[in-house]
Amino acid sequence: MNSKVIFSILSGASLPAFSSYSMPGEKQPNVLIILADDLGWNDLHCTGSNYYETPNIDGIARKGAIFTNAYAACQVSSPSRASILTGKTPARHGITTWIGETSGEEWRKMNRHTKMLPPDYNRQLSMDELTLPEKLKEANYTTFMAGKWHLGDEKSTPEMHGFDINIGGWESGRPVGGYFSPYNNPKLADGLAGEELSMRLAKETCNFIKNHTETEKNKPFFAYLSFYAVHSPIQTTKERWNYFRNKAERMGISEDGFIIDRNLPVRQHQDNPVYAGLIEQMDDAVGVVLQQLKDLGIEDNTVIIFTSDNGGVSSGDDYSTSNLPLRGGKGTQWEGGLRVPFIIQYSPKILGGISFNEPIIGMDIYPTILDYVGIKPVSKQHKDGISIRPIIENNQSKKIERELYWHFPHYGNQGGEPSSVIRKGDWKLIYYHEDERCELYNLQLDESENEFLNALYPQKVKELKNNLFRWMKKVNAKLPVADPLYDPRKETTYRKQQQEHTMKRQSEIRKEQLSADWRPNATWWGSIVD
Repeated sequence: MNSKVIFSILSGASLPAFSSYSMPGEKQPNVLIILADDLGWNDLHCTGSNYYETPNIDGIARKGAIFTNAYAACQVSSPSRASILTGKTPARHGITTWIGETSGEEWRKMNRHTKMLPPDYNRQLSMDELTLPEKLKEANYTTFMAGKWHLGDEKSTPEMHGFDINIGGWESGRPVGGYFSPYNNPKLADGLAGEELSMRLAKETCNFIKNHTETEKNKPFFAYLSFYAVHSPIQTTKERWNYFRNKAERMGISEDGFIIDRNLPVRQHQDNPVYAGLIEQMDDAVGVVLQQLKDLGIEDNTVIIFTSDNGGVSSGDDYSTSNLPLRGGKGTQWEGGLRVPFIIQYSPKILGGISFNEPIIGMDIYPTILDYVGIKPVSKQHKDGISIRPIIENNQSKKIERELYWHFPHYGNQGGEPSSVIRKGDWKLIYYHEDERCELYNLQLDESENEFLNALYPQKVKELKNNLFRWMKKVNAKLPVADPLYDPRKETTYRKQQQEHTMKRQSEIRKEQLSADWRPNATWWGSIVD
């Protein structure tokens, strides 16, 4: 990372999951989680992008710590979001794919002709979970959320899981009305024509913080700003599109925008001016919230976490970004689908501008927040997460001996396959349920996952596979089953047609969006700027 002090995390003894840092009489800090949707690992300027511009989020990194090996709990959204709020891996809480996806014999209606039928999954967040906002409420926190929920319908609302106030959170996982008012969201009143969604959610968050701070001076708050951005459909203003189109032209536009990687085309360049504009809209919204904390004089008494729910969309959906040098993107089992940006700021305890390579995962957010606000751990609840506070504050040259696991027994819309994954140290093993094959990678030597090392390290394959299977049994992981109606000829035909059609269409869309006279519709999606 540029202008960052990078602390080496070397091998050694384990660190404890929690530390007792809080002093008696210390005021409990406020907590702000900012969660982006589908934002890639290097979709921020501070994480490596030379095309996207994110000065406000970069500011959090300058004042806090970046984890360069941070992972989402799953390669798609609903499972990851449930894991953040519960501290449990998706295989435990049972939401193993995005809520709304088909399963079992219903899967055949998708006409993808796959070898396996994915298992059923929980369609809502269980009321048996003690969520993070519920735990914070027990400690006298006022809880607020604005934005995406996607963890159930009217039987499982944010209000039922510990949020005092919910603005914009309902069953949908996408902005149904788009990124400009009217929103078509039953939990969010429409604004003036052309009002932008991310900024609206930020202003609602600011209003809550201001009102709470002025009326409840001795009571901390937990704010969960859960953006719909940058999920499809990607939209921006003409002004922003024009700026980033010109920037792409100055940087040099490559002739070829995509390659086929196993199942689908994959975007190879960060040169999408619409997506860049949507990222900037989100960053502007983040800046408004950060400024509110400063204006109220509470920035230093607020733990701020910024992250994403899964990797960037390089295949499927709107083919928005490139995650290179990481392979794949949202929905896939490779690093591009799982690795995400992660930044944490808390000025009294965290030295600004530092970076850590220690692997962490979304379930760690729950116990980390409890640690920072001085609440005892609830190990029976957040059993798959640990507090990362000792890593940040102790600055010890010791590494937590830890294995990270993922279980996705489904087919991703973005080309992902039913698989389970283990990472231990620099080693990563992917197990594919279709044919029981494995791929072994060393991420220190090959973070792009170009060459699997099964033949060179058969004992490492055996070790990690055994550990992975023990873990799957421990968490009662549901498995896909072979489809007795499977026809390999139909699958081959489908894949070939899908690849050829998609490659042609996405190449055309890319070329159109980068053309000087491009216009998506008559009103630029109803935005104010025309």
